[in-house]
Formats: sequence, structure tokens, C-alpha cells
Amino acid sequence: MSYNPQYGTQDAFDLPEIRVLALTGRDAIAFAQSQFMNDVAELVDGDWQWSGWLDPKGRVHALFALLRRDAECVWLVGTADADALGAALGRFVFRSKVKFEPAAMVARGRLANPHAAIGAHAASGPDGVELDLSGDAGARTLLLEAGHPVGSANPGKASEWWALDIAHGWPALPGVQLGAWTPQQLSLQRLSAFSVKKGCYPGQEIVARTHFLGRAKRGMALLSVDAPPGAMLTDAAGRDTAQVVTSAGGASLAVVPLEPSDLQL
Repeated sequence: MSYNPQYGTQDAFDLPEIRVLALTGRDAIAFAQSQFMNDVAELVDGDWQWSGWLDPKGRVHALFALLRRDAECVWLVGTADADALGAALGRFVFRSKVKFEPAAMVARGRLANPHAAIGAHAASGPDGVELDLSGDAGARTLLLEAGHPVGSANPGKASEWWALDIAHGWPALPGVQLGAWTPQQLSLQRLSAFSVKKGCYPGQEIVARTHFLGRAKRGMALLSVDAPPGAMLTDAAGRDTAQVVTSAGGASLAVVPLEPSDLQL
């Protein structure tokens, strides 16, 4: 099913913080499979998944939606600086036939169900791509189109978009630093954002050991507080009990002890 960009632009608003890094070349899929924490090999053309890039200690370098365009092209869609991320990945290319280049795509959002995309399968047209980023907290559609912005700068709608990221448990908002956390501490298993069964990738040993030995002592919770990233939250006795990862719309995602269990996001 194809996406008609003219039909899909109704009520769209600009999201300039979202960028696209294109990985292209004969070894693009293999490189992505070896470096990123989700199972890229299970995707077919047009499929996307939540994913990320870790350091050898299992800490998060970057989080993104990974879209397989075809057998020689993968897009990383997220709030990370595309130039910096491409340069960092380039240090691990060695003999692989893969190139990294920020894609000249305009990102816009709609707080509504997509017209053509369905779940984890994007809808593509000659000038753009539509992704379904809806969740239990509400419907939304991400539009990625070539050319100049044709939507509108709407800070209010953009704020709603980032608040939905928080509500859906996705912590990679603009400017948020995630390098202190592992995927399990960010509860990214809720979004099926990493694999414990595929082959090696940076940080895989830490992720798998934590999963199979049940050693995750902290996870992420959605809290009705408005606090800046990095803030420590205390209990009635003044003890530190949670650290805020990111906030938007009067709510925060914070890393908390996994007991009591109802604190886990």
C-alpha cells in the first residue's frame, strides 16, 4: 500500500528535531545487524522496529526507529544528530561496503491514525514515507518527506507529540542524554526494542546476561511529576528512590527500583 503525501499532509506539524540517517550499500543490512541491538535480519522491505546502538558495557549511545527501505538501505529515524551518529558509526566500518549520510527528509507529525501505514510496516510513496507510531496512549503518524517543509510550526502540537513519547515509554526526546542507562533499565523490552537471541552486537553480552540471569534491579516508570532530566526524586524519608530520564507534558520517565512491581513501566 502506497502513501499519498498530499493526502497525508492534512493537519501536519513540523518536527525538526527528528532526523534521518541513511545507511546505504551492499553491506548496509549486515552492518546494522552487527551493530544495533534489535534483530534487523527479521525485517522485510518497508518494516521498521525500535532499536538502538550500545557501547560494549551495554549503555545506550543512541535510540531510533530503524526502517528497512530495501536490501541496500536502512534509515535510522530519531532525535540524535545524524552527522555525529554517522561519523561515530563510520569508525566501525572496516571493510564493509556501507555509507552513512543524513537524508534530506522533512519530519512532520499528525496526532491521528495513519492513512496507509499499518503497525510495523511503513507506507511509501515517490516523495515520502508514513510510519504508524500510535500506542496505547494515543494515535499518531510520523511523515518523512523529501523537500522543504509544507506543514506548520505548531509548538503546542509538537509538545503533545513529545508528551506521547513519554506516555508510550520512549525516552529519546530531543537533547536527552541516555548514556548512563542500559536497555533494561529503560524498560525497552516493553517496546521490543532489543534482542537477546540474535548474534553478537556491542553490549549484547551484558543485555543477554541481565535478561537470562534476571539481574535487572531497576526499570523505568511513568510518574506524574515535572522534573528536569537527571533530577533525583526522594521518598518521604528523604532517600533517593528514582532518577528522572526525561520529562514532557507534566509527566516524567524515571529509573526506579523494580520493587514494588507496580512501579515498573
